[in-house]
Amino acid sequence: MNKITTLIGLSFAVFFLIGLATTLTKSMMIGFLDVLPVYILMAVAIIMMIYEAFFDKS
Repeated sequence: MNKITTLIGLSFAVFFLIGLATTLTKSMMIGFLDVLPVYILMAVAIIMMIYEAFFDKS
């Protein structure tokens, strides 16, 4: 039960961060290179959330 709730909460957070990052690319005035740091930060945040939720058991 604990893993299921962790997985649901993690998926909500990941979908929110991905949606936030992809919303920036819809504008014609913003290029891919302008959004690249956002994608990198989102990837780091998602990897850190997954690591803390499932692998960090200290």
